[in-house]
Amino acid sequence: MIQKQDLIKINNYLWEIPKTFRQKMKVPARVYTSEKMLDEILKDKSLWQLVNLSCLQGISRYGLAMPDCHEGYASPIGGVAAFDLQEGIISPGICGYDINCGMKLLISSLKEEEIKPFLEQLANEIFKAVPSGLGKGRKEKFTIGEIDEILTKGAKRFLELNYLEKEDIENCEAEGCLEWADASRVSLEAKKRGQDQIGTLGSGNHFLEIQKVDKIFNKEAAEKFGLFENQVTIMIHTGSRGLGHQVATDYIRKFLGLMNKYQIKVPDKEFACVPFNSPDGQDYFTAMAAAANYAWANRAMIAYYTRLAWQKIIGQRSDLKPLYDVAHNIIKIEEYEINNKKLKLAVHRKGATRSFPPNHPEIPNKYQTIGQPVLIPGSMGTASYVLVGTFRAEESFYSTAHGSGRTMSRHQALKNVSSEELVANLKKRGIIIKSASFKGLAEEAPVAYKDIEEVIEVVHQAGLSEKVARLVPLAVIKGE
Repeated sequence: MIQKQDLIKINNYLWEIPKTFRQKMKVPARVYTSEKMLDEILKDKSLWQLVNLSCLQGISRYGLAMPDCHEGYASPIGGVAAFDLQEGIISPGICGYDINCGMKLLISSLKEEEIKPFLEQLANEIFKAVPSGLGKGRKEKFTIGEIDEILTKGAKRFLELNYLEKEDIENCEAEGCLEWADASRVSLEAKKRGQDQIGTLGSGNHFLEIQKVDKIFNKEAAEKFGLFENQVTIMIHTGSRGLGHQVATDYIRKFLGLMNKYQIKVPDKEFACVPFNSPDGQDYFTAMAAAANYAWANRAMIAYYTRLAWQKIIGQRSDLKPLYDVAHNIIKIEEYEINNKKLKLAVHRKGATRSFPPNHPEIPNKYQTIGQPVLIPGSMGTASYVLVGTFRAEESFYSTAHGSGRTMSRHQALKNVSSEELVANLKKRGIIIKSASFKGLAEEAPVAYKDIEEVIEVVHQAGLSEKVARLVPLAVIKGE
């Protein structure tokens, strides 16, 4: 295990494991954290996994971990790595099984007191409208041909079908569609798993929350984002469901058998990878993009069904406007200056949110003067945050945290937490909870996660993203 004395303190919020720590390291490994949080991080294997990540072929600048990092498959969740397109690799394990798991935030023009009399009804209606839970799907089933359209066009497909407004696409990362996606590189098994899961939440830490804006930190950015105190918002956290999981499974299995062909050696077989610019690497890159498109379509349709529920109970469907939709498990080609040269790199983010600054070409026109909205959720029953991207985040490949980060495995949480007590505690605080089964809620208890306030303070002080607004839950909708 890695110990504290193995790290060099760069500043109060950044620590480094030098390249000399292990002979095969290609670059140093860096973790953004406070000293207090570092002690917690050292309890699992996340930094060991970060060192493994820093040994991979073609990695550029640093292997990076965010303050919410914790042990994952291959690399730590909360990990970021950028690879040279010519010399580097592409690895499904450094993207994650839930491709384009991400966040969407809808904002209303109403204050908490205006919807409070209808809150229970609204939560019930949304819970009915949006299936949640392991393997849960909708009654409607898309044909394989229709799934191919969604994989190719993403959320834009539902704009064509008049389920969305133009602003839903404009206020979404990549406008909800990665153009290089290739549906033919996604297996039939993956497509079948996705036929009934568009517009569904799934299980685990995925959720839909009715929230209110509790505090504004940056008035200028809040105004640009359309946020004000006591405003009612709806936050959606989910990804590509079974389809994305199958894409990852298919290519990890395939790449395990290909590393000898490409003479690639990795410190852990979970890093199964091939050269980025190889035909096999491009097959996965285009399949990953298709799964990412599916995820944006999924969140877009959850927003559609949420609006129908809102209209039924509150009476103002068009009142729920999109603030932003952003991925935190994805691989994108981005340009950075490395050794005084501008290079295009394959940036792998797993459990990390991009954080682009003002005037970046990839953010919507309406946010050009202020920067990209960054959405970071807390654990169940705790606060979530809206932040804004910064110029300083260039040092982390414009990346920041994606959530609280686990400190306790799901198995441990089930042993240590009573679901009944958890639900009772949430009710005492006035938070409504809706779930297909209360049995598994203990897995997502706040005690199983890091303190979101500490995570946010680190990314704010480190300059990876700046606080704009704090959101607190009024009602939580979960899978089992």
